Amino acid sequence: MTLRELGRSTVTAVASKVGRAASKVQESRPIPSDLLESEDAYLIVFDAAGATGSDVQVRFVRDSVLVRIDRFRDFHEGFDMVFPGRGMSLDGQVELPADAEVDPKKATATLTDSGTLQVTVPKAE
Repeated sequence: MTLRELGRSTVTAVASKVGRAASKVQESRPIPSDLLESEDAYLIVFDAAGATGSDVQVRFVRDSVLVRIDRFRDFHEGFDMVFPGRGMSLDGQVELPADAEVDPKKATATLTDSGTLQVTVPKAE
């Protein structure tokens, strides 16, 4: 092994470990989200880049919307992973206001092309 190959191997090993640590940090934090309100519904917007419909679970528990995203990395032929920095298992939770009266059975969830998950929870009539 040449000195150049040793250096490249060392950099790759360090980058891989740093990347794994970065992805674990991302997985330990809640998914960034926004809570919006209109006259007839609440809209919760979660960051969900790289997720597909089958990757996402949405639940309503008590007064909170809970989201779990288990996404996967695409295989890119001819490329090796050097820095695996994106978390793959992500959780988020948004608590609705204490006085919110909603109809969670009519809630909808939509993944957008811009990489967000939009959960609409209608207010009770």
